[in-house]
Amino acid sequence: MISKRVAINAGLAALLTLGLGHRAAAVENADFRFDTTKGLYGICSVPADAAEYPPARQACRAFIEAVAQYHDAVSKPGKLKRLVCFPPNATIEDGVTAFNAWAAAKAGDAQAMGAPPVLGLLRALAAKYPCKG
Repeated sequence: MISKRVAINAGLAALLTLGLGHRAAAVENADFRFDTTKGLYGICSVPADAAEYPPARQACRAFIEAVAQYHDAVSKPGKLKRLVCFPPNATIEDGVTAFNAWAAAKAGDAQAMGAPPVLGLLRALAAKYPCKG
């Protein structure tokens, strides 16, 4: 799937740029695989005071940016129907906040948290920024 590959590559590029050659205490390198929505939530919800916060936040933001760009590209007029209708002033940080709130509410839902992260992210963004009509 192109969107997952783009998102993973963007996240890995962000990590390499930050020089992540060692393991963080609470977040392991394997956590950056983005296999599940739960895994993405683990990365996106790293506390700001944690040593691994900078690379985790960049990976989270890169994943969200890649998914949002792919969604926008495939849902241009004449293509697929939009799943998310962002307001003009929405930021990637707004996306992080929306995803983390949605994932925290779904933490006990094994099916939602076990889904591919692109699905969990799109569900979270669609819940926050639904398309009307």
